[in-house]
Amino acid sequence: MILDDIFNKTKEDLKLKKKEKPYKHLESMMPKNRAFKDVKSLLKRNNEKLNIIAELKKASPSKGVIRENFNFLDLAQEYERAGVAAISVLTEEHFFKGSLSYLNELSKKLYLPLLRKDFIFDEYQILESFNAGADFLLLIVKSLSKEELKSLYAFAKSLNLEVLFEIHSEEDLEKAIFAEAKIIGVNHRNLDDFSMDMKLGYKLFELMPKELIRVAESGLDDKNILLELDSAGVDAFLIGEYFMRQSDVFKASLDFVRR
Repeated sequence: MILDDIFNKTKEDLKLKKKEKPYKHLESMMPKNRAFKDVKSLLKRNNEKLNIIAELKKASPSKGVIRENFNFLDLAQEYERAGVAAISVLTEEHFFKGSLSYLNELSKKLYLPLLRKDFIFDEYQILESFNAGADFLLLIVKSLSKEELKSLYAFAKSLNLEVLFEIHSEEDLEKAIFAEAKIIGVNHRNLDDFSMDMKLGYKLFELMPKELIRVAESGLDDKNILLELDSAGVDAFLIGEYFMRQSDVFKASLDFVRR
């Protein structure tokens, strides 16, 4: 399965990284007096606009290259100008053609909270995210045990980073709640076979404790879908591929931000 392939490749890369830059070296590089955004407050549903987490996504394993002209800084600035709530930065290099350097550069140029979207399973990657300027990061619940999720979340919080727990089933939801997640995203796409289930969000959001921040992910290519989910209590919407396929990214994201 492709998800296993990605994690296996990420584990190989991580072994090399740890040799080149041991954990102690990362600790020595930690920026002092880092400013942090209040991610939960910025993603909480409001009546002024729809909270869009706009993604920078050059490619995907299922679709190949999505956007040839990928000037990540220009795209991010268009997102920011449109008033999105946060920006998601894909940093996985092999399957999504991302880079941690994107996150590092954007953190110096933008005011918005930045999400590191990658295949994270090790405290080293969380410290790496902190050093690169991330405000929150993604954990794929399906690929981690309850204990791993709880431990990784506790470590992220010790660095003042928030976590978006990505789920695709009731079992995933139970694990996320066990880990004391505060932000949970429902991915409508099954990462095993890339099939879509746009009804899944309604089912899983209803089961979540009311105080959680709810994020809808994948298949969000129509404003009407967002408005329906918004009416169902969804707080934020993570959108990447749709925006990356538009010639005018500013206009496309602005249209989605406006109520």
